Amino acid sequence: MSDKGNCYDNPTVESFFKSLKAELVWRRTRRDVEIALFGYINGFYNPRRKHSALGWKSPAACEQRAA
Repeated sequence: MSDKGNCYDNPTVESFFKSLKAELVWRRTRRDVEIALFGYINGFYNPRRKHSALGWKSPAACEQRAA
């Protein structure tokens, strides 16, 4: 890793955050951005996204199976 803020360290993530800012943050109010990010993280990323550590199952599917 080089200095803080060097875009050449991780171009994929830097590109993602630039797109996120351009499409979501710069066009909305702070409250709208908070709601949209919360909806994405808690609506898709955490419960439905498949994880390799869970045998490529979603956390929701694993919890359902365990119950």
